Amino acid sequence: MSSATPHRVMLDGAAGKLEVVINDPGKAHRGIAVIAHPHPLFGGTLDNKVAQTLAKAFVELNCVAVRSNFRGVGKSEGVHDEGRGETEDLVQITEWARREYGALPLILAGFSFGGFVQLRVSRRVADMNKLVLIAPAVGRLDPSIGNFHDDGDVPADTLIVHGDEDDVVPLQSVIDWAKPKTLPIVLLPGAGHFFHGRLTQLKEIVRQSCSDVFSSSG
Repeated sequence: MSSATPHRVMLDGAAGKLEVVINDPGKAHRGIAVIAHPHPLFGGTLDNKVAQTLAKAFVELNCVAVRSNFRGVGKSEGVHDEGRGETEDLVQITEWARREYGALPLILAGFSFGGFVQLRVSRRVADMNKLVLIAPAVGRLDPSIGNFHDDGDVPADTLIVHGDEDDVVPLQSVIDWAKPKTLPIVLLPGAGHFFHGRLTQLKEIVRQSCSDVFSSSG
């Protein structure tokens, strides 16, 4: 739909300007979805196919989908900060989106390293409605800033999607993290880390899982 054509803006972040892409369905907005891309030191950008797939899923739900390049990526200023500064930046972007679009239901979604960042962001923003973690980078991050194996709360209705052929984040590591928290995992047999050939299926899983957020909010 033409009204969902992405447009780019530059917003203030904790270490300088951040490049942000907004997909706006152009209808009565039902929610806001802030999306985080995979690890920037391994080629992750807001144009990553999984991040774009998430944006499409949320636009189909008439949500404003907001993606940003982490600091040091694309036109975003600053340098990679192992998740510390990236968390600060996404908190600011989320607050901006709420000022811009109003008090709508909020979804935080992240792919791989972006999932780690969004888990941290979810503990900083009020009234979050849904957390979406796609192939979350469990156990692969600097323990000096904390990682998935901490004692922080994770919402019980968090959507976790993983492929059993993921060679970047082994499925077992995600199971080991989710099990003590009694969190369910949506498993895509045969899917790798980047969900090649499975993006349409991934989009439908996200869309269906998140649709209840907006129906319940009216």
